[in-house]
Amino acid sequence: MEDKKKQIEFHVKEILRLIGEDPEREGLLDTPHRVAKMYLNEIFEGYKQQPVEILNNAVFHSDYEEMVIVKDIDFYSMCEHHMIPFFGVVHVGYIPDGKLIGLSKIPRLVDMFARRLQIQEQMTVQIAKTLEELLEPKGVAVVVEAIHLCSVMRGVRKPRNKMITSEVRGAFRKHQKTREEFFSHIGRRFSLID
Repeated sequence: MEDKKKQIEFHVKEILRLIGEDPEREGLLDTPHRVAKMYLNEIFEGYKQQPVEILNNAVFHSDYEEMVIVKDIDFYSMCEHHMIPFFGVVHVGYIPDGKLIGLSKIPRLVDMFARRLQIQEQMTVQIAKTLEELLEPKGVAVVVEAIHLCSVMRGVRKPRNKMITSEVRGAFRKHQKTREEFFSHIGRRFSLID
């Protein structure tokens, strides 16, 4: 871990030099260290985690068969195309088939995938696929709403652009009324054609 930190520090110093800065000036002296620490311990800590570890001992058997929704899960991620942040909220719903998951585990799963270099579409699918594989529910639905700083700070420079992605599986894909119930709970109107 210390070796990775030192390598990141070295490369951050080089980037500072290449953009025309002096990495030895007072305000930048500790920047390489801070960036390395932030990358390894916070922003990209999702690489150190696996879904099975996050959900460990938090799946419970239950006869509950109605929709379970966790909405407005805040997240921050880094776009893999420009390494600029994108952030927003995730809404997750599932219909159990004998298994429930602890309430805090869904936001932890979202964080795990968000704390990697990502694209929003991929993250949406990863969350749905993981829940489907580990819980084996009757259905899973995930909606991600995000603002991408790569389209706010650079490129088209549109500050109010918001991207919305969804992934619906099982009962949510097969039954429009089930989808509509989920989307009404999260305050959205989306529909797929059956």
